[in-house]
Amino acid sequence: MCQSRRMRVTGVDACRRGWVAVTLDGHGPAGVRVGETLTGLLGPDTGSGAEADTGADTGAGSGTVTGIDMPLGLLEAGWREADRAARGLLGPRRSSVFAIPPRAVWEQASYQAASQRCRELTGRGFSIQAWGLRARLTEAASYRETCGHPLYEVHPELAFGAMAGAPLAHSKHTEAGRDQRRALLRQAGIVLPPVPRAPVTDTLDAAAVAWSAGRIAAGHAVVLPARPQRDSRGREIAIRY
Repeated sequence: MCQSRRMRVTGVDACRRGWVAVTLDGHGPAGVRVGETLTGLLGPDTGSGAEADTGADTGAGSGTVTGIDMPLGLLEAGWREADRAARGLLGPRRSSVFAIPPRAVWEQASYQAASQRCRELTGRGFSIQAWGLRARLTEAASYRETCGHPLYEVHPELAFGAMAGAPLAHSKHTEAGRDQRRALLRQAGIVLPPVPRAPVTDTLDAAAVAWSAGRIAAGHAVVLPARPQRDSRGREIAIRY
């Protein structure tokens, strides 16, 4: 079980329909919620743009620690050490961590322009799969500025690896991989209720992020890298789990 279940914690992951959130509060089953926007899903009016589920309220108000599976914090040039450190720990799951380029790259209107700008700032391009994060990455950055509570970057594969004691051998996109992740969550005391409209793999990831949020709340989370870089505003660029 995550180390802090007295405090409400929430884990968020992007999905095809927007975002899925899993909330744990130590008073019953996990709450699962799907919403089109982060503000609708986690803001004061949790009903706006979000579809009700079962279990705990997912509103990320005062007293909540919230983790999100989305890069937070961008450099002006060069590559994030957090991504390099995470990839180094994940073995067969290392491809689940994208190298995240500098801020100016995400301001470009096309992948071609972004790749060229990336080469100018780092000496090489970046993957089109990472570019696919652009809309959600931008939304997460905007939400972070206005939400009024701390938001922590978490990677679910690191969380599952910590639960298992080693990186998982099976991809979350296989039945064996999903079964293994469900079993690890059950061992941690997290049972997800059936929510028909919640995507399975993204909900499992959100639950792992919530588990990590519990570790953050308890002060037990691992921080990558141990000495985080800072963005232009002095904020840490780090992945926690």
